[in-house]
Amino acid sequence: MTQTDLPSPASPLKIGTRGSPLALAQAHETRARLVAAFDLPQNAFEIVVIKTSGDNQALIAADKPLKELGGKGLFTKEIEEDLLSGAIDIAVHSMKDMPVAQPAGLLLDTYLPREDVRDAFVSPDVTAITDLRAGAVVGTSSLRRRAQLLHRRPDLQVVEFRGNVQTRLTKLRDGVAECTFLAMAGLNRLGADQVPATPIPPEDMLPAVAQGAIGIERRADDSRTGDMLAALHDRETGERLAAERAFLAALDGSCETPIAGLATLEGRTLRLRGEVLRPDGSEAISDEQTCPVEDGAELGREMAAKLLAQAGAGFFDWKR
Repeated sequence: MTQTDLPSPASPLKIGTRGSPLALAQAHETRARLVAAFDLPQNAFEIVVIKTSGDNQALIAADKPLKELGGKGLFTKEIEEDLLSGAIDIAVHSMKDMPVAQPAGLLLDTYLPREDVRDAFVSPDVTAITDLRAGAVVGTSSLRRRAQLLHRRPDLQVVEFRGNVQTRLTKLRDGVAECTFLAMAGLNRLGADQVPATPIPPEDMLPAVAQGAIGIERRADDSRTGDMLAALHDRETGERLAAERAFLAALDGSCETPIAGLATLEGRTLRLRGEVLRPDGSEAISDEQTCPVEDGAELGREMAAKLLAQAGAGFFDWKR
């Protein structure tokens, strides 16, 4: 790539993002990595804030399940429309919020180094799920976390908790619930050391597929941007997400099924753990397997098929 191909203050590369503090932190990290990789001034990259349907305050205040509001695409539709139109050049996303399929003409093939994958238990009073009193009210907007909690503690009352990190913490302070759950990655990226958060080992609560990963989306025909993003791509994160997202896609990527998945690498061996639950937590099935890293996506599909067979005909009856 020649110097004339690179963005400049006069013709900056436009980075699209949602406007939440966490989304902006992720966009700023992306810009900082591009600045460092190509030794360019910061103003060669312009951060463009795009309001999505998921940022509608009335929807957040309604505290309805995500699937009732429009699924994962609620946070990406307007950003991807601006990407396709050329209003922005790249889009920065939290990968756990991304549908498994992208609109025609877009590619999502660049991942930054993955952050902490764990969930965080957030409460001003206690530090673990086991410490909660019988019948305690727990707030979460995650179908996965709700099911995992109720599977372990069916006595808990789980209420919807929508909004960004700051909104959820306000609700916690207002006594809407006694605890909530956030991603450790988000808290770390925000430098939110003041949040009363305790990391939960994946063995106790398997995280969402792709949790902790930032993905960068671009137009498929934009080779200049593709060449630039290649300098940022973290291969290990890509290999792990290939397995996890194949597992999710083969099960149900609609955000209507509680699914957890985590791939880790030990040398060139990939270990994949997967879990699918009924929304009420009454049943959970899981599996764990290893394979050579290049076979990760195939393992994800095979594990999904195995769990679907194990679930049996009645497991998804609640979706009808």
